[in-house]
Amino acid sequence: MVSIKINGIALQVEDGTTILDAARRVNVKIPTLCYNPDLPAWASCGLCIVRTAGPGSPRMARACTTTVAENMDVITHDPELIAVRRTVLELILSNHPSDCLQCPRNGNCELQNLAAEFGIREIPFRKVLNSLPIDDSNPAIVLNPEKCIRCGRCVKVCQEVQNVWALEFLGRGIKGKIASAADAPLGESPCIKCGQCAAHCPVGAIYERDDTVKVWAALQNPETHSVVQIAPAVRVALAEEFGLPPGTVFTKKIYAALRRLGFNTVFDTNFSADLTIMEEGTELVKRLTEGGDIPLITSCCPAWVDYMEKYYSDMIPNFSTAKSPQQMMGAMIKAYWADKAGVAPEKVYSVSVMPCTAKKWETRRNDDMKSAAKFLGKDSGYDVDIVITTRELARMIKQAGIEILKLDDEEADNPLGPYTGAGTIFGVTGGVMEAAVRSAYYLVTKNELANVNFTPVRGLEGVKEAEVDFRNGTKIRIAVAHQMGNIAAVLDKIRSAREAGQETPYHFVEVMACRGGCISGGGQPYGGTDEVRKQRTAGIYEDDEKSVLRCSHQNPQITQVYQEFLGEPNGHKAHDLLHTNYVERPLYTQ
Repeated sequence: MVSIKINGIALQVEDGTTILDAARRVNVKIPTLCYNPDLPAWASCGLCIVRTAGPGSPRMARACTTTVAENMDVITHDPELIAVRRTVLELILSNHPSDCLQCPRNGNCELQNLAAEFGIREIPFRKVLNSLPIDDSNPAIVLNPEKCIRCGRCVKVCQEVQNVWALEFLGRGIKGKIASAADAPLGESPCIKCGQCAAHCPVGAIYERDDTVKVWAALQNPETHSVVQIAPAVRVALAEEFGLPPGTVFTKKIYAALRRLGFNTVFDTNFSADLTIMEEGTELVKRLTEGGDIPLITSCCPAWVDYMEKYYSDMIPNFSTAKSPQQMMGAMIKAYWADKAGVAPEKVYSVSVMPCTAKKWETRRNDDMKSAAKFLGKDSGYDVDIVITTRELARMIKQAGIEILKLDDEEADNPLGPYTGAGTIFGVTGGVMEAAVRSAYYLVTKNELANVNFTPVRGLEGVKEAEVDFRNGTKIRIAVAHQMGNIAAVLDKIRSAREAGQETPYHFVEVMACRGGCISGGGQPYGGTDEVRKQRTAGIYEDDEKSVLRCSHQNPQITQVYQEFLGEPNGHKAHDLLHTNYVERPLYTQ
């Protein structure tokens, strides 16, 4: 422990603690722009400067990277420090557009908030803008380099957290900017559309592609029957946009708000998460008992699918062919529900609300995303017509003047609405694995698990390993990885065993591209830290615990769908509608 003073307040902190973290322990806020708790600090912006030898000392340091020392006397705020910070902000603003009213981050911009806190009304420096064009070549996210403040957070998360390397610093000084490697369009780069760059950008330089105008048009079209689904992670994050704590579950109010917006039918992706488990769980059991490539790797995360096709295409035989819950729901809406409801499939406009920007790309990933049209023999379009993020839904609710917190609870529509707790936990890292274990155990043993809480796969540890004993001599070794930078260790371990002719270290592997899983997806409300992730995760597990049924195979609507339409899991019709294929993709496209 190290004894220090911050603004005269004595405290002890662990050796190696930064001044920034130490100050927060005594409720002192030091302003930052380049710093984010998810990322390695690198002292780019200079806003966090402090004095490190008491009042009046000329010795200054950057609090985000400077660690404490014994008897250090730190001053975080005085007139000179405030003046320096103001000048830093004024310099940044002199190279930043002033069109805040048209910016997607207006009202939720870290630079805007700091300018307001420091009372900046005029810029004493000449305004210099680089007039850089917007890059909208990517199907999921938009890059506006003119708004970039060169904090580096997007580069750090893309390179050091996600290990994708789609973004880079180009140029120097005032001409410096963020762009994809070699200044190629972002849509031609190795980008996997995860949106973590947008989630970590403090300003409006990177943001999700806004598709709300298309949704509004569909809702206003009397010839269209609008159907919507909401993902598991949306229900524990949307409330933040309306002033409630992270992790607040108000699913039934979301259903009500969606109907107020004008959607004719409201379904829940949790149902198709249950459907995914039936398909993926059956696939696992078949590979283990009848032969097939092991380990089986989950395929629910489209950013991970994109990454795998680009970086680990040799693993394609190991990938589950089961589509994601979003795409299964889209196929079932047009191929099954539309006929049941007496609605022409070609008049159905299928919308999904997702925590993930990559889901926008997933709807057009390949022709398998038109499986309903192929099955029906008529042009019903893509299975999912459009995807909006949690942030986009919040904007639509506010635009419509809906006071969501005052709405009465409503239920989702049948039969693609009711779900089990297993469907809910798809929203967190380890959730797909835990849900699969609950049902795979039953499929193998024909007995229910005595305790369905499979805690070894829970938590924010980057890679988690466990073993499941099915009590019939079958033991399944599993691994869970989240945050793309962690997956290499798992896949390289599999490769090494394969090359050495050894038994595979795992039978089943789950991967999610974003830290914490979908609860921290690129389309969720801004400000996702580990503390927020823990709160959202707690909300997911609370929803699971409150469910009467907690295993996918127990869902009576799932049973109904197979009896009435699909036949059996992994059957011919299920493969036509609920499964897909993968191809090797180049890192750079032209």
